[in-house]
This record gives sequence, structure tokens and C-alpha cells, in this order.
Amino acid sequence: MGGGNESGVFEFLLLGLSQSPEDQHVLFGMFLSMYLVTVVGNMLIILAISFDSRLHTPMFFFLANLSFTDLFFVTNTIPKMLVNLQSQNKAISYTGCLTQLYFLISLVALDNLILATMAYDRYVAICHPLHYTTTMSPGICILLLSFCWMISILYGLIHTLLMTRVTFCGSRKIHYIFCEMYVLLRLACSNTEVNHKVLMATGSFIFLTPFGFVIMSYVWIVRAILRIPSASSKYKAFSTCASHLAVVTLFYGTLCLVYLKPLHTYSMKDSVATVMYAVVTPMMNPFIYSLRNKDMHGALGKLFLGKAFQRLA
Repeated sequence: MGGGNESGVFEFLLLGLSQSPEDQHVLFGMFLSMYLVTVVGNMLIILAISFDSRLHTPMFFFLANLSFTDLFFVTNTIPKMLVNLQSQNKAISYTGCLTQLYFLISLVALDNLILATMAYDRYVAICHPLHYTTTMSPGICILLLSFCWMISILYGLIHTLLMTRVTFCGSRKIHYIFCEMYVLLRLACSNTEVNHKVLMATGSFIFLTPFGFVIMSYVWIVRAILRIPSASSKYKAFSTCASHLAVVTLFYGTLCLVYLKPLHTYSMKDSVATVMYAVVTPMMNPFIYSLRNKDMHGALGKLFLGKAFQRLA
């Protein structure tokens, strides 16, 4: 295997959540449905924001990029999973596994950083509304997004390159739905102490720092909302944050269940939480953000009905 591996085996076996044929048929139908809903939902969000000039604001700019990230994320993992569920050949090449791992790590980090950036956008909009136009100008939004991409790409490269130094000379069976960092490290027969230490150090920075930033942003947002005298104005201010807060809770909640634990305690019980953050969260995001947003309703109406919707409106 590449990267100094002694076994000469150039592939892994992605065994998935179950090896029972009956279970695999059920899982195939479930994951195919979820994948299609995720792709269609996120594509509609991107198209609606792109074609409606009223949605060309910082909040929707970051939302479109979040949808693109989620779309890319599920496409990196689910199609291969669907193929494996319908095939007797569960193999994934060493290169294919590391490629999947790289995009998985990078895109999860990017999701996390975009959510933190969106929290900053809501903080500026509610706590400093008079400075919002200048603080969140198009140039600054592009700069913030570029920073998110740069950090995510670097984070993915660090861990993928470290993984190439790991030796696999024992079992090559992955009882999981994709090539995941902790699972691969448990298959290693070489010393993975460096990988684990770097994972803990960089993971704490990449995930806990933005999470802390999100918490602090909402502390200031809540304080600002509580100072608003009108109840209707309070509700309106909070409603602009409710969708983002719901997505943040879902994202960090499932992520913490999987990754905030020592490597040796990682087990198959974490598969449910993995499915939540890898499949359910990207699928739910479009619904959460469009469910109560009138501007998004209008944009989706235009996208589906075109001029007929404009005449009705």
C-alpha cells in the first residue's frame, strides 16, 4: 500500500452499516431518497439566491455557499455508499479512500467556519445595524469566505498527508459508510500518536474556536434583542437568527457526539451520529432556512413559476 505500507494491499473494504441483504435494500432506498432530497434542496437554494436580486445580501451569500458545501459533501460520500449497497464488491482504492478522507475533513471544517461567519453576520446586523452595510460589504464577504476556504483546504491537507505516513498491515475492513479519520487510525499497525495529537490540537482550533465565537455572538445578540422595547421588534430580530441557530445546534450536536472523545473509545455506536452529521444535517439545512423565510419563499416561487408567479404577486 502507498505511503510506506508493508502489506502490499492497495484497497480497503467499505462494509457499511450492515452486511444483511435485507438491511442493505432498506438502507439503499433510505440513503438514495435522502441524497436526492439533499441535492434538489440545496440546488434550489443556490439557484433561488442566484436568480433573485433581493437575496443578494451577505446572509444569503453565505447561505448559498453553505448549500454548495453540503452538496459537495454528500456527493463525496453517498454515491460510493449506494454503489456498495448494491454490489458484492465493497472495495475502495487506497488513493480513493484518502481522496474521500481529504474532502470529508475539508468540507466539514468549511461548514463549521461558514456557520461561524454567518453568526458574525447576524451579530453585526442586530448589534450594529448602522454599520452593517460597510462592515459586511461585498469585498469583506468575499474575503471572509476566501479565508474559510483557505483554512479548510490547509486543514484537510495536513491530516491527509499525515495519513499517508501510516502503515496498514492488518485488517483492511472498514465497518463504516465512508473513509473516516478515526476508523482508519484504528486500522493502523504503526504508531499513530503524531496523527492523534495533531488531530486533537488542530481540531480544537478549527472547531472549538469558531464554536466559541458563535456562542459569544449569540450572547451579544440576545443582550441586544432584550434591550428592544417592542415585542414585535424582538420577535422580528430573533426570527432572523432562528434558522441559523437551529442549523448550528444540529451541526455541532452531532459532531460532538462523534469527535469529542478519545480515539480508543470510538465504536460502531457512533455510526448513527455520523449519519446525522454526514447525511441528515445537509438534507435538513435547506428546509430549516426556507421554512419560515418569506424572501426565500418568493425566490423559490419565481424559480418554479417564473412570470406567472410575478403576475400573481
